[in-house]
Amino acid sequence: MVVATLSEVEALLGEPRFNWSDPAPWAEMEREFGVGFPADFREIVDAYGSIEINRQLYVKHPAGHLLHSLGETIRGDLEMWREEDMAEFLPAPVGPGPGELMPVATATTGEAVFLRVPDGPSSPWRVVVQEFDSPAWTLHEMTFGEWLLAYLRGEDVTVCSRNLAPDRPFYQPLP
Repeated sequence: MVVATLSEVEALLGEPRFNWSDPAPWAEMEREFGVGFPADFREIVDAYGSIEINRQLYVKHPAGHLLHSLGETIRGDLEMWREEDMAEFLPAPVGPGPGELMPVATATTGEAVFLRVPDGPSSPWRVVVQEFDSPAWTLHEMTFGEWLLAYLRGEDVTVCSRNLAPDRPFYQPLP
């Protein structure tokens, strides 16, 4: 299986403008949550920062100076998804343990995007998308980079953008 590269994302989404290189915010966040995020996710987020894609998908960076910080978002989302009445909407508990789900992105159309923590060191990270307005969820047998590429191509990966970006994918930095 070919792992999606940042250059493939750039070819569809456009040149990144954030280009973060300090690993400190990732190290701090990974220590706090007890999980190391996958390299493709980190590479894409470091390149683009906290952004809105196609006026639909929100992806955030962990840098503490940002108004829209990934760490803050994960903290709040973990708390919400751990509530008893919300847990029934997911295929696994939220958290950093093997097989658990880490919330990493949201969509204006009501979906929540999770990275499924691998069961073991040789197991791959996967993407789970929960449709917030229903108990439906979908496991995508692909890395975050592969999932994002499919989204940018207009493929149906639960979060679908064809009508929101009819000409080509685009992004804007979050304030």
